[in-house]
This record gives sequence, structure tokens and C-alpha cells, in this order.
Amino acid sequence: MTHPFHPWRGREFVFIVARQNWGEDRVLFFDEDGVRRSLPRAWTDAADVDPFAALAAGRSPFRVEDLLVLVELIAGLRAAGSARLV
Repeated sequence: MTHPFHPWRGREFVFIVARQNWGEDRVLFFDEDGVRRSLPRAWTDAADVDPFAALAAGRSPFRVEDLLVLVELIAGLRAAGSARLV
């Protein structure tokens, strides 16, 4: 499990298969109790390597596009806050 916010992050499970299920790439695996489970493939090490993460090599956790969206969001929140003070 590689998803940064999942409670199972860092744990390993018995892999069954990766396949498309309802239009989404999923990984099927057995948990520690032998129960078959399914998760999005992107949340596991079975996912394709993210080109940004590979090129950044750990130097930056943020993409430029995401930071620009964040700047716009903050500006909008500040404008909304200023409008309420008037």
C-alpha cells in the first residue's frame, strides 16, 4: 500500500490480480485474514510510475499546476473575506 493517507500505508499483502473493474484499474489481494479485497491500482506499487514524481526525485511534493490553482483559491478567499468586512 503506497497511498499516503491510507491506514494500511506501508503494509504488504498477497497480490491476486490487477484488472479493470467498472472502468477503473483495481488490484485484488488477500488481507492478513485471507479475505479478498480490492483497491485502486494507483494506491499501490502496482501503479505506473508518475512522471512528475520520477523527475522530481523527491525534491518537490507539489506540481506547478497545483500551486497555481492554490494561488487562485487563496486570492478568492481573501477577496471574499475583504468583501465581508465592508
